[in-house]
Amino acid sequence: MKFSQFFIPTTKEAPKDASLPSHQFLVRGGFVNQVSAGIYNYLPMGKIVLEKIKKVIKEELDAAGCFEVELGFVTPSELWRESGRYEKYGKELLRIKDRKEMEFVLGPTHEEMMVELVKNRVTSYKNLPINLYQIKLKFRDEARPRFGLLRGREFLMKDGYSFHSNTEDMKREFGLMEETYKKIFRRLGLEFKIVEADSGAIGGTGSKEFMVLADSGEDTIVACKSCDYGANIEAAKRVKRKIENKKAFDYAKVATPNIKTIEEVSEFFGIQPSQTIKAIIKKALYDDGSEIVVFFLRGDDTLEETKACNSIKANEITDASEEEIALAGLFAGFVGPIGINVKSVIDNELIGETNMICGANEIDAHLSGVSLASIDSVFDDLVEVEAGDICTCCANELYHTKGIEVGHIFQLGTRYSEPLKANFLDENGKSKPFVMGTYGIGVSRLLSAIIEQHHDEKGCIWTKETAPFAVDIIVSNAKNENELSAGSKLHKELNNMKISAILDDRKNERFGFKIGDFELIGFNYAIIIGKKFENDIVEIVRRDTLEKIEVPYKEAVATILELMD
Repeated sequence: MKFSQFFIPTTKEAPKDASLPSHQFLVRGGFVNQVSAGIYNYLPMGKIVLEKIKKVIKEELDAAGCFEVELGFVTPSELWRESGRYEKYGKELLRIKDRKEMEFVLGPTHEEMMVELVKNRVTSYKNLPINLYQIKLKFRDEARPRFGLLRGREFLMKDGYSFHSNTEDMKREFGLMEETYKKIFRRLGLEFKIVEADSGAIGGTGSKEFMVLADSGEDTIVACKSCDYGANIEAAKRVKRKIENKKAFDYAKVATPNIKTIEEVSEFFGIQPSQTIKAIIKKALYDDGSEIVVFFLRGDDTLEETKACNSIKANEITDASEEEIALAGLFAGFVGPIGINVKSVIDNELIGETNMICGANEIDAHLSGVSLASIDSVFDDLVEVEAGDICTCCANELYHTKGIEVGHIFQLGTRYSEPLKANFLDENGKSKPFVMGTYGIGVSRLLSAIIEQHHDEKGCIWTKETAPFAVDIIVSNAKNENELSAGSKLHKELNNMKISAILDDRKNERFGFKIGDFELIGFNYAIIIGKKFENDIVEIVRRDTLEKIEVPYKEAVATILELMD
């Protein structure tokens, strides 16, 4: 391939809304261009990288015994109603109607469609297990698409689904997919961490996320300094905190006029915030309506909203307005778990606690000396784990880091097969629902994830498996026939050896511009044919370190082979 014949519209200017290096360099390097908010075109160079990533994924999945299919992009909404996800997915699910007023959705994921494909086609345990996957365009109507390919509305995803006769076999396949994903991300040259995760709108249990470690990541990861424990903050756990030097109180109602905040309550009673109970009032949204819910936790803890949402099986929780709080009969700043008249959940770490201070559920009053030892209430894990908390696995300190989610695997069980009535006959001739697993990879976001981990101030640094071309042969002065001929010969020789190379033969661009494109686009190596070619010398540049070495022209290919080994 020659630069002069290729469509690579590089630019010096980054998009105004591009805050991340990957967004800036993918646009500037001519890999993608934005069509609309969260929707991108892939230019030839971007398409090459995309296909290389897909190739790695396909090779590893095929080796693991998976079979590729391709499902329709448009999905009948009735399937989503049957599975119970039509309302739960919320506004991110784009709903459309055809000319006959039949309703469809643009699939953000394809559990329902894959179950429908297997249903009545796999009917016996003898045909199980089976693992089917696709690499296909998806659509999710993000409220705030941003960060380029990392949070788009339209995206390419690998989604796979396995069907089993029992839970044990599903867990075996889950483990196989975890190992397969490790191979994929290692081949792509990524540093990643596997973490425990919340299953979200997909459902099921035992889900794990594959996080590419990057300071620009949207997800907060809780990890241990001493062991392999890692979890998305939405699912992270800690050892219960020990609260020292608690002050003793008699059980009593205490007048606290205008004392509302945790800081004010702590100062009024002369205690640590950890001896108070914080009330967080939310509005929970469900398929069939909404309600006010109060979540209780220690005064110096923070509510993790995904945990809170899961604890009441809501689709979403939002802040309650002052009017909604008043209509529920609550007094903001004075709400407590004793005698409350609305739905409430108490954090697990308050189980059995004594000598606590909380709101009295009447204005300008708190309760002292409160015991939760025998309270009749719902308890659940609500707290957001902080850096410095203690690991449940090894009792050492936890810390926060940032990551980009690039893969997510789930143990679904019968979450979809039961409502969609997808059954098989077991060895006793009894009809049973399939036990399922599901396995996703964000293919298009991998372009951004790779660059977030591999770049410098000049541009992209693609890994060995993902570089659009391994070698950029730069002819300093393409009007010089000797230099151009030498470059063309190298280009042909490398391509004959199955080493992807591009020849920068542009006659109207200066040498500095060509070097700038090499650094911006991020080819693995450059071979520069310049002034020293008069002495039969060429220069080889490594993109990752920008180190330069001079070698005789005849040794250029052998040197590249040695560097690539």
